[in-house]
Amino acid sequence: MKSGVYRKAKTTYLPTPIEPLDRLSDHLGGPRIWIKRDDCTGLSTGGNKARKLDFLIGDALDKGADCVVTIGSIQSNHARQTAAAAAKYGLGCYLLLQDNLNMANEPGFAGSGNIFLDRLHGAKVFIHPADECLNNAMLRLAETLRSEQHNPYMIPLGGSNFIGTLGYVQAAEEILTQADALNIEFDTLIHATGSGGTQAGLIVGLLAHQSPIKVVGVSVDTDATAKRERVSQLARETSRHLNLNLDQARLGNSIHVTDDYIGVAYGVPSTGSVHAVKLLAELEGLLLDPIYSGKAMAALIDKIKTRKLDQQTDLLFLYTGSSASLFAYVNSFV
Repeated sequence: MKSGVYRKAKTTYLPTPIEPLDRLSDHLGGPRIWIKRDDCTGLSTGGNKARKLDFLIGDALDKGADCVVTIGSIQSNHARQTAAAAAKYGLGCYLLLQDNLNMANEPGFAGSGNIFLDRLHGAKVFIHPADECLNNAMLRLAETLRSEQHNPYMIPLGGSNFIGTLGYVQAAEEILTQADALNIEFDTLIHATGSGGTQAGLIVGLLAHQSPIKVVGVSVDTDATAKRERVSQLARETSRHLNLNLDQARLGNSIHVTDDYIGVAYGVPSTGSVHAVKLLAELEGLLLDPIYSGKAMAALIDKIKTRKLDQQTDLLFLYTGSSASLFAYVNSFV
């Protein structure tokens, strides 16, 4: 499938592997669980944002940008991988990070994990209070940079616009190719959904190939209604960009989101996510995190334990890669 955007940047190692999680499957006694290892994309400890940045950094270079500006939380995985991609291509990087948990003065949180790597990659980091609109702050910073004769390229939250979403349209095709090679028909794909681009891209890519795989996004921040609207908007924009004549009713019916596993708030580990991180570390030697992948895995575990997936045979968990932030949450595991 043609991307519609000239792909100039190359930040990823692809394809990422699909592996069985047989010890976890045996432990839970449900369908066979497989994992798509997008923690192996290779950019600054890996993660799903690298697929998006292939296209976003490529677009930035095509437009003659000399720096990139993006936004996120203090422990943003997207910010960390953006900083790494910018370093790889010799671009300046400005990160506007929100202190949504009022933890900017806690060295164990605001001095380790992703934000430590941001600075190690040479990014200029600005911390903003929880009540400030980061989109407006990004626009102001971009204007200042232009006045200083720079050509900034603005990347939205999570890299989730139709350009970044193309990374997961291609990932859907990659998954189908791998499933065919493994002679597997996945029933459901479960993953953490935040800014919505990963889920939208997967849905568009799978629909374009007429795949019956059900994509379930586990929201880590907003309620299910708002998340579905965001994913739907991105999916429509991406399909239009690719000139895909997707049935809109079918597209809408393909957006499945659960908000039952957010916990207290975005950025706060839940009891279920901490348990999931420990379980995967002990059974499979995998490091998840308690904010994104841990909450998605908590959903998967709960749905198997409550027998909501009894009719399934092969279940795919997309690990979006976020273990770098784990070290900022040590106190949750004490």
